[in-house]
Amino acid sequence: MQRAVDFVARAVGTAFGSGYSPFAPGTAGSAVGLLLFWPLASLSWRWQLAAVGVLFLAGALAAGRVAEGVGHKDPGIVVVDEVVGQWVTLTALPFTPATAAIGFLLFRVMDVVKPWPARDLERVRGGWGIMADDVAAGVWAHLALRAGLAVWPAG
Repeated sequence: MQRAVDFVARAVGTAFGSGYSPFAPGTAGSAVGLLLFWPLASLSWRWQLAAVGVLFLAGALAAGRVAEGVGHKDPGIVVVDEVVGQWVTLTALPFTPATAAIGFLLFRVMDVVKPWPARDLERVRGGWGIMADDVAAGVWAHLALRAGLAVWPAG
């Protein structure tokens, strides 16, 4: 049973293996997040937000287990945090090729820059901290994208 739980934790934590990408695993995880958000885009914002919550919970548990298993606080192979951050960025916005591309780029920038409180949230213990800083980066990316759409509506 333990091996099965570890296997599922690795699958979720690495976003189906994208965290093993030899080049920019965080970007690979964000790309997986973008692809996985596509079917959610047709749902109401309430269902999208519920999906974000479920993924955050599952991701925090998986990320914590993987981090403990490999002996690192925030191992590079764990990219489920990028998936949930990408989902936060895109939730409740029109899903067009332009918003998807700009949302992807904005999230990557915010994830690297880590504006307040993202950097502080990295200090939260376990999988919760691994996930929380990317949620904060996703909120900033979402707000920037929403502001951009207010000026240049997607159509």
